Amino acid sequence: MPKRLMTGLYWFMAFEFALGAVTKFWPGDTIFSSAYSTKFADWGYPPWMRFVVGALEGIAAVLLVIPDKRTRFLGATTLMFVLTGAVTTHIVNHDPAMESWAAPTHLLIMGILALANWPADWRDLLRAPTAPTPRTPRPPHETARARHLTGNP
Repeated sequence: MPKRLMTGLYWFMAFEFALGAVTKFWPGDTIFSSAYSTKFADWGYPPWMRFVVGALEGIAAVLLVIPDKRTRFLGATTLMFVLTGAVTTHIVNHDPAMESWAAPTHLLIMGILALANWPADWRDLLRAPTAPTPRTPRPPHETARARHLTGNP
């Protein structure tokens, strides 16, 4: 898939989840649906849970637009956890398919994005970015310092 198309997909998904995060903090009805304060109570969750879900969606949306595989992986997997909860909630509450199709669809998309950004080693998520490789030219001041330390002219 072309890089521009993938970047557009990340931005589109981030926009959707950022908008979803805003609606979780919105006190009343939105143009998309009824108030989430009412929905979360109907689903059996405490009222503050919508803020947790909204914050996770907002943070993950930001992580999706940072052009780094590690941050995009973390954003996609965070959304996978949130969306797994959403899908489970819709199933347990027997919500109609017309109201609950978005959660499984987005879960599938986030699963694909997480796989596309899967780290070679899970420890790569915790490591700082690596030093330049031998193929990458070093800045002139580092080369001079290396020559001085090794005694080469």
